[in-house]
Amino acid sequence: MQGVALVGLPGSGKSTVGRHLARRLQLPFADCDPIIERRLGCSIRVYFEREGEESFRDVEEATIDELTQTHTGVLSTGGGAVLRPANRERLHDRTQVVYLRSTPEEVFRRLRRDVNRPLLQVDDPLGRLRDLHAVRDPLYRETAHFVIETGRPSVATLVNMIVMQLELAGVVPPR
Repeated sequence: MQGVALVGLPGSGKSTVGRHLARRLQLPFADCDPIIERRLGCSIRVYFEREGEESFRDVEEATIDELTQTHTGVLSTGGGAVLRPANRERLHDRTQVVYLRSTPEEVFRRLRRDVNRPLLQVDDPLGRLRDLHAVRDPLYRETAHFVIETGRPSVATLVNMIVMQLELAGVVPPR
């Protein structure tokens, strides 16, 4: 079976939903950000501040290239993974991509106290999320095979919605 990759804004639920989805499908789970942090030997935030976004995106691109070739389970990507055309192409061609679509307001509500998100450590985090959404939403849509509106459903409901889409598309066998 082809792997499943989750894309979406930071805080849209990719890691949490990904873990539950992998458990439900009885597949391995991989989360790009912790994998990248192990490779960097420091947090993404520290690396971002020290080396800059471009250098981080190089490491992220190499990691996504490797994982989309070797990982056959559920993959959670970083929120900015779709910024590079090579990542969008590899994710789309090598995995079934699910876009967890959240509004900037939903994400802000979830993340307003999270200090570990480098892109949100700004004076106007909601404005920053709106800007990110404006730029990235078309890229997420271009990459995705499925779009799931996160809204207010529970994690279990989101997992059920994704599994149903994967079953309807013949990606996973009906249970």
